[in-house]
Amino acid sequence: MATTSIEMLKAPMHRRSVIAGAASLLLTPAALLAKTQPPTQPGPLVQVWKGPSCGCCKDWLKHLEANGFQTRVEDTGNTDARLKLGVDVRYGSCHTALVGGYAVEGHVPAREIHRLLKERPAAVGLAVPSMPVGSPGMDGPSYSGRKDPYDVLLLAKDGSSRVFQTYR
Repeated sequence: MATTSIEMLKAPMHRRSVIAGAASLLLTPAALLAKTQPPTQPGPLVQVWKGPSCGCCKDWLKHLEANGFQTRVEDTGNTDARLKLGVDVRYGSCHTALVGGYAVEGHVPAREIHRLLKERPAAVGLAVPSMPVGSPGMDGPSYSGRKDPYDVLLLAKDGSSRVFQTYR
């Protein structure tokens, strides 16, 4: 007696393999879609002015990129950029940046830049004056794990500042 396809479907083992095969066909389009999803939205662009040979600036850039920022670098020094962006020299450091309309001076942690962009205060931007050891970019192996306390300052348009975040 010949077996019909209906009889084969009634057979327990064959039914299981047909169901499994059908299920895998149903999953295939989803798996294909997962592989073809567009890349996630790129993070905010940080334009940075620094000296051409500054190693700690390069380390700070790596910190930003690891935390979702895109970077564009001008190796022309930062004195002119600092002046143009309205950052007083007393808040100065080795690099100056612009992100989302705000100035960022020195080794500001990416976390505080994200916070700045989320809160959008009326300000010039953020600064970590000097180059405190332990801040992003100043935290490499050559510093043997040393971390000096420092403050991230919110720079007001009138030239004053206040503590935005303390690192101890």
